[in-house]
Amino acid sequence: MAKRYIIAHDMGTGGSKVVLYDRDGTLLGKSFQSYGTEYPQPRWAEQKPTDWWGAIVAGTKDVIAKTGIDVNGVAVISFDGHGMGNVPVDENGTLLRESTMVWFDSRSSEQANRVLDKIGLDEWYRKTGCAFDPAFYTGFKLMWYRDNEPELFKKTHKFLGTKDYITLCMTGAQLTDPSDAQLSGFFDIHKMAYSEELLAAADFPAEKLPDVLPSTHIAGELLPIPAKEMGLPAGIPVVVGGEDVPCTAAGAGVVSKDRIYSYIGTSGWMSVASEIPVIGDEVRISNFCHVVPGMYTPQMGVYSAGSTYQWVQDVICRSEVASAKERGLDPFSLMEDEAAKSPNGSNQLMFLSTFAGGGNIHADNPDLKGAYLGIGPGHTRADVIRSAMEGVSLDLGLILDHYRKRGVVPSEMSLVGGGGKSPLWRQILTDVFEIPVNVSNIGQEAAALGAAMIGGVGVGLWKDFSVIDDLTEVMYHSTPNPEASARYRQLKPIFKDAVAAISDLCTRLAQVT
Repeated sequence: MAKRYIIAHDMGTGGSKVVLYDRDGTLLGKSFQSYGTEYPQPRWAEQKPTDWWGAIVAGTKDVIAKTGIDVNGVAVISFDGHGMGNVPVDENGTLLRESTMVWFDSRSSEQANRVLDKIGLDEWYRKTGCAFDPAFYTGFKLMWYRDNEPELFKKTHKFLGTKDYITLCMTGAQLTDPSDAQLSGFFDIHKMAYSEELLAAADFPAEKLPDVLPSTHIAGELLPIPAKEMGLPAGIPVVVGGEDVPCTAAGAGVVSKDRIYSYIGTSGWMSVASEIPVIGDEVRISNFCHVVPGMYTPQMGVYSAGSTYQWVQDVICRSEVASAKERGLDPFSLMEDEAAKSPNGSNQLMFLSTFAGGGNIHADNPDLKGAYLGIGPGHTRADVIRSAMEGVSLDLGLILDHYRKRGVVPSEMSLVGGGGKSPLWRQILTDVFEIPVNVSNIGQEAAALGAAMIGGVGVGLWKDFSVIDDLTEVMYHSTPNPEASARYRQLKPIFKDAVAAISDLCTRLAQVT
């Protein structure tokens, strides 16, 4: 039988989504299985790798049952997974710890500081491209195991990433790819190899880190026991896969130089495809090794995006919520109708969307919160709602301006996530960015499609990652309004200065008892 199906697993922090694609790029089916996170102590966050595997098995069975495909037609299995995984296994692949740290577990600050005191934060950043809290990165988590659970560390043959553990379960291989290896904090993104200097500073044995192979490399074939669990035939090729950030970029079409996308979900970010790392000076840009060979995908983000607009709905727009419930409508559509009554700039009302701190553009301050600036008795409900959309958009616009200063010259923007559903918000973003904005038909499946592309390219169903242009189509296209763009151009520096101005005030407020 002709091999035409791709099974891809998108392993997020809250659960795993399995998707089934045909070789022509048609999404045939999908299934989501959740898993939990445990918080044993402050700053600790753990998940059970066996829960990941259970979700993979259940999701695979479900999508096969839903679609009714002939499983003998499955050509490849692929993955993306949340980064900074740290799963300890012995030489036989036996799991050595019931729960392992999730990426935002920050218990390893002491270990990170020991290394950075020797290397220097700036040098570490220039070498690795890592710009998040150092304690998030895998290598320092592994040092914590060594310091606090020495017997576990001694028994460990390899520490594996999230998706790499699933590769092990399917094939027995203990491997990783550059996009996950880079998040160890021990990986030189210029040399594309673990750094001897960093490993020496950490006094960390390189042999406990998995070998690094391209995302599209075939890790092995599906073994009989896991095949039986999932209801698949043994022998299906399994590729190494990639971390979820670069997979999302690939699925969003950001696969060649200067292509760029913006995501608006609970938080927001912007990623670009680059042939070299984009290392920031006054503003640190997080660099990821792309799943596309020879490419990088630098990323900058804002900590609050859709979450701030959700707050506006919950607190300010209760009448819209009630009306929407009575009429069977989406509350956000009624909010948009109201916001459209306000002009560009919301009648000089500015919403500072920094509800959870600022993000890359603004100086780090965990006490930083949001604000309405310039509000007066003449402002309307429409101004209040529209300014929330504009605040998030201005923040993302500052990120795009910073990329431009670093030599990135995008001709258009791809928009992914919930913000792309709103015609008004799309237009605001377009006017702020001053380039056309496209929303494709991929919906919320960008990461899963990126993982599927890795599999399809890995087994030769697709020639290379440029296939994304054949797999997707533009559903919505927006072009900038010059008058609106000119107004937002004036507002962006005011937004940035306003955030800086309230930062210390937020700290002082937080200290009030």
